[in-house]
Amino acid sequence: MRILFALPGFHRFERGAEVALLSLATELARGGDAVTVIGAGEAREGTPYRFRHAGALRRERLERMPRVPALRSETGWEEASFVPGLLRAYRPRDHDVTVTCSFPFTNWVLRRPVLFGRRPPHVFVTQNGDWPAFSNDAEYRTFGCDGLVCTNPDYLERNQEKWRCALIPNGMDAERFTPGSPERARFGLPARGTVVLMVSALIPTKRVADGVRAVAQLPDAHLVVAGDGPEREAVDRLAAELLPGRFKRLTVGAAEMPLLYRSADVFLHLSREESFGNVYIEALACGAPVVAHDSPRLRWIVGDDAVLLDTGDPAAVAAALAHAIAARSELAPRGRVRALRYAWPRVAAQYRTFLGEVIAAAK
Repeated sequence: MRILFALPGFHRFERGAEVALLSLATELARGGDAVTVIGAGEAREGTPYRFRHAGALRRERLERMPRVPALRSETGWEEASFVPGLLRAYRPRDHDVTVTCSFPFTNWVLRRPVLFGRRPPHVFVTQNGDWPAFSNDAEYRTFGCDGLVCTNPDYLERNQEKWRCALIPNGMDAERFTPGSPERARFGLPARGTVVLMVSALIPTKRVADGVRAVAQLPDAHLVVAGDGPEREAVDRLAAELLPGRFKRLTVGAAEMPLLYRSADVFLHLSREESFGNVYIEALACGAPVVAHDSPRLRWIVGDDAVLLDTGDPAAVAAALAHAIAARSELAPRGRVRALRYAWPRVAAQYRTFLGEVIAAAK
């Protein structure tokens, strides 16, 4: 199959959506498919897919832009700036199917009418949510796709009557994300003491500030936050007040993420709702116990192999962290077994089947 993946952040950022879809593109290309990736970054040596550059502004420069329909956040402005380059790089006749998780602008471009020939069918992945597929409000009523990948059962249930759907989870690289020795010095972390890790964008829904409040109740525990976003200054101020000398915020490339997970005693994620959340399975794969907000969706992913609770009370979160650390010898091997269910070869095989079905249906 000739498959196109398009997303502004490809080869520029190591955010969740970019990491997940590039991992998928890599696995499909290694399996023999002809994969093209379009993003705002630059080509990298050794990738099994073809990369085409389409420039875009960085969202950090757009945080103060006005909020209007279709441009509701800095991510929308970033995606809009990606459109001119994407239009130049995208050649419909070169592809059998297109894939993105970005709406509205990337979705619109990939579904645009063509003057000659046929537009390839389009598959939308609910990596960042299913709202475009589910809602009929504002610009969401313009959404369309020929196939919808639902990353959790909730999305499948409410979309399967309207769209051609497949329930396919995210995956992780089981060869990279493995247990191993901690490398705290590499990240400037204390050699001794408890390290709590959060890997998250600094935006309100990720509730990083609540993580600061919870870890503040654990004497001598250090909180490490890998991520960036508009709340960076507010989180830094709160941590300086509640965790003086016990907080570190950093940015880590994808290649070093397994080392960071291995350097933590426990992984904390407080988002109440994630489409899937690769961070859960990456942490489990590296042997870091997971503490997170309880929901049926997350239980579908981690089962009973993580510590889940109502995270509204910082004291309760602190107690859950202490329990996970104490039970690490039991939780770590169970979590590793759970994570192996999501190895990319298994997930890519499901994608290959679904993409083939979408292509066949469009002929």
